[in-house]
Amino acid sequence: MLAADDAALRVLVLENAPPMSFRDEFGQLTGFSVEIARAVCHEMRVNCAFDVVTQSAMLPTISQGKADIAAAGLLETPERRVKVLFAKPYYRSISLWLAPSGVTPGQAGVKVAVVGGSAQDAYGRKQGWDMHPVATHGDLGAPLLSGEAQAVLVPMISALSLQKNEAFRQLGLATTVLQAPELSGDASFGISPFRPELQKEINAALDRIKRNGTYDRINSRFLPFRVS
Repeated sequence: MLAADDAALRVLVLENAPPMSFRDEFGQLTGFSVEIARAVCHEMRVNCAFDVVTQSAMLPTISQGKADIAAAGLLETPERRVKVLFAKPYYRSISLWLAPSGVTPGQAGVKVAVVGGSAQDAYGRKQGWDMHPVATHGDLGAPLLSGEAQAVLVPMISALSLQKNEAFRQLGLATTVLQAPELSGDASFGISPFRPELQKEINAALDRIKRNGTYDRINSRFLPFRVS
């Protein structure tokens, strides 16, 4: 096990992706993914330094060994698997297409809002769709409200946060689950390929927080349903 006085692990988190990762009214980082990462660090008995990055910067930073852990729900794709290591999953994710009724995936003239660097962004580009990338999950609603985009492709949990915005709800968008394997499945923390020893430690810590009730308490604090 890692010693308590080892150098701090650098943990990457997103900043504007409620309810997974965001700043509270006091400016402190929190959210489901952030607090799971804190609990894992506590179980491992290590100091963790949290750094905010954008989604597009997260995987390159981890893959180059400039950070140790990417504390976000990353879908494990073949393309990502050759660049970073993955911890065991900490929740399951699906992706939703939100658009006016009759606006369908791949339809000509439809611009799709996504978070740049996300699995949803990669999928849309692979399909040849006209993409409108934004920096953070919290920015996804603006292109639809302004008319710059006609649809949004987003993880379900982030879609719940978007629906809390009254102006966004008034758009009356229809919701479709996209079943592509690249867009759904187990979501995990990423681990630097230069720190393979962390994989076993993180997995063991995830097991312990599920057994001791910490995971369930964090789940109940941030999410309206069980995700494990």
